[in-house]
Amino acid sequence: MAGPGSELLPDDGPFDVFLHGGRIADIAPAGVLPPTGAVLDADGAWMLPGLWDHHVHVTQWALVAERVPLGHTASAAEAAHAMSGAPVLADGRRIGTGFRDAFWPDTPSLELLDAATGEIPTYLINADVHSVWLNSAALRREGVSSDDGMLREQPAFEISRRLNAVDPAIADPLVAQMAQRATARGVVGIVDLDMAWNEEAWQRRVATGFDALRVRFGIYPEHLDRAIAAGLRTGDALRGAPDDLVQVGALKVITDGSLGTRTAACTHPYPGGHDHGMLTVGAAELLDLMTRATGAGLASAIHAIGDVANTQALDAFAVTGAWGTIEHAQLVAHADLPRFARFGVAASVQPEHALDDRDLTDALWAEQTAMAYPLRSLHDAGATLLLGSDAPVSPLDPWAAMAGAVFRTRDGREAWRPDEALPLSAALAASTAGGSQRPSAVAVGESADLVLCAADPFTTDEAELRGMEVRATLRAGRILHLA
Repeated sequence: MAGPGSELLPDDGPFDVFLHGGRIADIAPAGVLPPTGAVLDADGAWMLPGLWDHHVHVTQWALVAERVPLGHTASAAEAAHAMSGAPVLADGRRIGTGFRDAFWPDTPSLELLDAATGEIPTYLINADVHSVWLNSAALRREGVSSDDGMLREQPAFEISRRLNAVDPAIADPLVAQMAQRATARGVVGIVDLDMAWNEEAWQRRVATGFDALRVRFGIYPEHLDRAIAAGLRTGDALRGAPDDLVQVGALKVITDGSLGTRTAACTHPYPGGHDHGMLTVGAAELLDLMTRATGAGLASAIHAIGDVANTQALDAFAVTGAWGTIEHAQLVAHADLPRFARFGVAASVQPEHALDDRDLTDALWAEQTAMAYPLRSLHDAGATLLLGSDAPVSPLDPWAAMAGAVFRTRDGREAWRPDEALPLSAALAASTAGGSQRPSAVAVGESADLVLCAADPFTTDEAELRGMEVRATLRAGRILHLA
């Protein structure tokens, strides 16, 4: 047994861990105390605190199972061809997801997609979800127009909302399957940032028996007045639920674009005439939103990718006294690094994005003077780090996130900017409920949210950590997954 909290134990293991009332009641050398009640023989497995993914779009991640994967496509023509034979879903649409067009040698066009897909409404969602490519039939169905079929930022988000608004009889079983896959990777909790009124969805799921994961759900600006009127406060239990398994999370505000869509707001321009990106929420509007949320008892989760957006977000936290997170923090000015800790703002980051985007970063942000994916620099500056996946942008797997953070590589490539690698202790802490500065622990009195894994993670290489075998996952002492 190992993990945060094990430094409190007197000697090397093995140990017996006693659970009662959903918490750790005692820890003793193996065999010293007689067992009571049911016994789970861990057979020498290593024990860690239960893991969290701090940024998930739950419904969109679940619906990936029904959508055509496009991550392998190397050109617009190849992506269009891949959709030509895609299955038509029950709602009459064909949907693909995961393309990355920034390095395609050709340009997406309406004519190209129409020629391949005909009169069946067809939608291709960018891997970063900040753009959607539609054919003419889809544009007509949605009542929107575009010369090239490509919608970006807010119009793209609106299309994604419509595509995700499927019948709960279809979506909820897929969400349940997603949760089972997550528990099989040691996950006990997620932060759900779906672009919807999430309280209603989770009330429905809990009422029909969902109890696999702890959930904190986000609230978007268009629902802020409704949330305030309902008296929702961050940390409150889901209204009408029997326990606090699902809780109210933070106000989620998207203030700029993304690297892949070349819309993240940056100090220096992008190559190829994409200017400096864009702020999708201005300073005055952001201050208003965060002030109202803070006054109502809601934390703030501010999407900021480019350095201009991160500076604006930190300024807003300073002025409003809000608390919460900056989501992504992918390009941060040197002067802003210490401000995360100074203002108590956690950096909710996705290490696998750094590996997905390493070539894009080197090409599109080569002229930026701010720091790209500064994990170690944020950690050394005292910031709380929270690791996540942004699923479906990256797969929901905390071991992949930790491996990306620690080794800064995958698929045998040389480590990318290894000076920004995190120590495993920090990556593991950042993958628990409280984050890197206040991690969950395997200790008496702590919640019995626990993971049993086959190897000591502190002795693994990149491939072994990424592929860690999870033998069991427990939430409040209840077995969620048993290999």
